[in-house]
Amino acid sequence: MFQGSMVALVTPMRVDGSLDWEALDQLVEFHVEAGSDAIVAMGTTGESATLNEREHCEVIRRVVERAEGRIAVIAGTGANATQEAIDLTRCASEQGADAALLVTPYYNKPTQEGLFLHYQAIAAAVDIPQILYNVPGRTACDLLPETIGRLSQIPNIIGVKEATGELDRITPIRELSRKGFELYSGDDSSCTEFILQGGDGTISVTANVAPQQMHEMCRLAAAGEREQAHAVNEPLKVLHRNLFLEANPIPVKWALYEMGRIGRGIRLPLTPLSEEYRQPIREALQAANIGWEEG
Repeated sequence: MFQGSMVALVTPMRVDGSLDWEALDQLVEFHVEAGSDAIVAMGTTGESATLNEREHCEVIRRVVERAEGRIAVIAGTGANATQEAIDLTRCASEQGADAALLVTPYYNKPTQEGLFLHYQAIAAAVDIPQILYNVPGRTACDLLPETIGRLSQIPNIIGVKEATGELDRITPIRELSRKGFELYSGDDSSCTEFILQGGDGTISVTANVAPQQMHEMCRLAAAGEREQAHAVNEPLKVLHRNLFLEANPIPVKWALYEMGRIGRGIRLPLTPLSEEYRQPIREALQAANIGWEEG
């Protein structure tokens, strides 16, 4: 259902932490015009952990409304409580999102059977296309290929965002999953090779600041144009790395602030980017030929 460069959109905020709706509208327009293939609203990069349920649903509603069908909208609706994930997924469906992205339950370390039952329950409760999201570096929970394969048999579970950066997981997931089940990279540093090896696209942090380049790289990689895809990705390599000098989304929000696209706001316990990392971010933007101006 979804392919190419899908931006894991930040949630703009003012200095006091309130949501900046005007800046959010402008970001949606930016990605429509730049050619991003989909917007993921309220994922990790969107600071979903710091917004309450009302705000979470309102951000999804606003992005869908502003997108006006010009670009697909995938809503982050994962939670570490199954009923909360069901509630958020139902909200996303009611607001008109095209699909939901569900991170594995974090902190409580469920078994593989617990993960299967968690996702099975959400899929049964809400009839919307759903994408599994495996990012053990943040959740302390690894959704194994065997469990992904089981879950792929549920019709409205359509794919997985695999953010381990381990390319050797592509083949077993493909072999264990039903035909047509989609694989998305969640690791910008390895996403070019991920797509070249058979992945369907990427859900990207870098695409927040380099949407055109990420779209073009994905297009070339999907076409099997290895050399050209790597050539487009080469100037982005420092950006892929430096956008994780502190916990995501701290660096990417500061980069967008430098570019004049959002304000400085970020919610505690996250804090603005440390001074020592600001010049490396500027250098990464320059290496990627992205214009910026100090905010």
